[in-house]
Amino acid sequence: MSSQAAAKGTQEDYKLKDTKPELGERWPHGGQRGGSGWIYSERATSTYDLVEQMFYLYVRVVKAKDLPPNPVTSNVDPYVEVKVGNYKGKTRHFEKKTNPEWKQVFAFSKEKIQSSVVEVFVRDKEMVARDDYIGKVEFDMHEVPTRVPPDSPLAPQWYRLENLRGEARSRGEIMLAVWMGTQADEAFPEAWHSDSASVKGEGVYNIRSKVYVNPKLWYLRVNVIEAQDVEPQDKSQPPQVFVKGQVGQQVLKTKLCPTKTPNPMWNEDLVFVAAEPFEEKLVLTVENKASPGKDEVVAKIALPLNKFEIRLDHRTVHSHWYNLERFGFGVLEGDKRNETKFSSRIHLRVCLEGAYHVLDEFTMYISDTRPTARQLWKQPIGILEVGILSAQGLQSMKTNNGKGSTDAYCVAKYGQKWVRTRTITESFNPKWNEQYTWEVYDPCTVITFGVFDNCHLGGGGQTQGSGAKIDSRIGKVRIRLSTLEMDRIYTNSYPLLVLKPSGLKKMGELQLAIRFTCLSMAHIIYLYGHPFLPKMHYLHPFTVNQLESLRYQAMNIVAVRLGRAEPPLRKEVVEYMLDVDSHIWSLRRSKANFFRIVSLFSGAISMSKWLGEVQQWKNPVTTILVHVLFFILICYPELILPTMFLYMFLIGIWNFRFRPRHPPDMDTKLSWAEAARPDELDEEFDTFPTSKAQDVIRMRYDRLRSVAGRIQTVVGDIATQGERFHTLLSWRDPRATSLFVIFCLIAAVALYVTPFKVVASVAGIFWLRHPKFRSKLPSVPSNFFKRLPSRADNML
Repeated sequence: MSSQAAAKGTQEDYKLKDTKPELGERWPHGGQRGGSGWIYSERATSTYDLVEQMFYLYVRVVKAKDLPPNPVTSNVDPYVEVKVGNYKGKTRHFEKKTNPEWKQVFAFSKEKIQSSVVEVFVRDKEMVARDDYIGKVEFDMHEVPTRVPPDSPLAPQWYRLENLRGEARSRGEIMLAVWMGTQADEAFPEAWHSDSASVKGEGVYNIRSKVYVNPKLWYLRVNVIEAQDVEPQDKSQPPQVFVKGQVGQQVLKTKLCPTKTPNPMWNEDLVFVAAEPFEEKLVLTVENKASPGKDEVVAKIALPLNKFEIRLDHRTVHSHWYNLERFGFGVLEGDKRNETKFSSRIHLRVCLEGAYHVLDEFTMYISDTRPTARQLWKQPIGILEVGILSAQGLQSMKTNNGKGSTDAYCVAKYGQKWVRTRTITESFNPKWNEQYTWEVYDPCTVITFGVFDNCHLGGGGQTQGSGAKIDSRIGKVRIRLSTLEMDRIYTNSYPLLVLKPSGLKKMGELQLAIRFTCLSMAHIIYLYGHPFLPKMHYLHPFTVNQLESLRYQAMNIVAVRLGRAEPPLRKEVVEYMLDVDSHIWSLRRSKANFFRIVSLFSGAISMSKWLGEVQQWKNPVTTILVHVLFFILICYPELILPTMFLYMFLIGIWNFRFRPRHPPDMDTKLSWAEAARPDELDEEFDTFPTSKAQDVIRMRYDRLRSVAGRIQTVVGDIATQGERFHTLLSWRDPRATSLFVIFCLIAAVALYVTPFKVVASVAGIFWLRHPKFRSKLPSVPSNFFKRLPSRADNML
């Protein structure tokens, strides 16, 4: 009994929970918005109404002037140290400068401040001895004013430096601004934070919150039509050539021209993914199949991508001839190796496809469906506002100074916009309270959140095979916008679940506040009746293999471009958010998908069981009522379709009472995450190609053969039944076909002379007859059908 209770408790722990955070603005000193006697008026609602308000003490250090030089060195290397209780923040130091400018902001979390005084020290940097004290300025915390955006920033003022005894010095002033504000302050993103006071050096740039934008992706379609005057190195025989195209790391080839000719024709499309700004060129090489194992470059050309035409619809673009460059490498051409010849040319039709949406994520979790060309975009239909509040109960991800720690940050991706919260260091319960907004162009899209451990702050962490540190995954949450009610604020705690080779593990919980605001209900209704992707995907569709390859290339380009930002959104983060490895074989995922299919037919199976019970007169009252309904529909056939639609309407109205009140979350039972065996998970997390021992690979291969054998049998049975239908009229079995043909003639005559209502009534009475009039043996049609031959007899 205790094990069942524990299992139930674990299941509850894996589910989404309701939370009641205190969202919106709550200002101190009693008023709705008050503070230090100078903010008292009512204001418009803040844009930070989906997060819990966090108060910070801000200190802006602008510059200093007339700093006294050191009497020994006759110069000064100044820097500023801001101290609030046990927290200290330092600016960079300048060498030999009496009028330095820092322009730096320090933010101290109010809930962690244990001092009533803010101290600002100006010191002289010494290389060997202790840093010299130049002067200081003190502020009483109770006298610090409160600033509420959208008020203009507080103007900094000059303050004369004081010595250690609190007396004003004859020289030296510093320009400062000190105020109390919230995370809504525009100084917040770039400020030094007391939450991350332990981070030094380059790690400071890796903890800041940032907004990233996807690079603008295009499909580059290269139609290789033909070439003329292709001249191989060996002029004794005509060339048999193909064209190889390359854009960056993407390489595609046309088919080999079937005939050996100097004027080959292909008329093939090569499709690449390109990103703005166009840094790569389209490089085309014409290569000759000199021998079975040798391809020689005959000619080449490099074309910049910004020269090509942009296509916005299905019209045909103009084709052009391009001269190819050829380099002589023959024995008799030793002095002409560097001479460029324009002896051949190639006929191309090249365009940048602006009417397609470049898929960089799987369509199941797609977050954007707009075409590449901005002039084809529609108006947004809504606004998505997300408050990333906090995480609770995170697991230790690494060890620093002998103790476990986690430096967590959250990434959200929707449409072209990625956001990254600041990193909260050494906390298992980080509070971000950051709010972001997206425009929504289609409600049937998904927003993805991921929580990661920052391993680039100087501590330990997970490493790749190359030894480079990677940011560890803590968990992921997906929310489909179409499952949200309009203008309602959802405040929930989502479990962060991760599958590891050791099994399913809960890494903590992510608390979010979400609001989907509708701008045009008519536009949303309009979208539900229109194609999901731009029309070019249906007028000129790509093949399945093309889509898979192009999606993989687009994901790589996005990962590389975002990895070059500052701070970088690293490759492992982008790949996890875009589900790069979700197509890899997994026995667990295959089982989950199989049982998803089974559940789809559960309704039909239940209906067939109920009809079987009616047919067997298990409940005579129900069977009699079915008889009555059946005869009513026979007498009034025009009621059949209205009855069906009315029945579905009533079911929908009844189910409205039990509609989901929360967004869907990760379902461990549906995913078969808890039932997966360790070896299955070990296989799922194996590299591709595999890195396991030979005996393990053999065992997994045999298991895969066993599973595939069952699938093979089921597919064969389905094919057999279908082939038997074809056999009815194919005269494969002449006696069976003769019987079926004669039956069809008799049935045609009988149905022609007999009214349809009579036929339907007789058929219904026969099907609903009492078990006393039934035989336990299979029916005649079933026996006849099972005796028909199939093409399984002809298989080896």
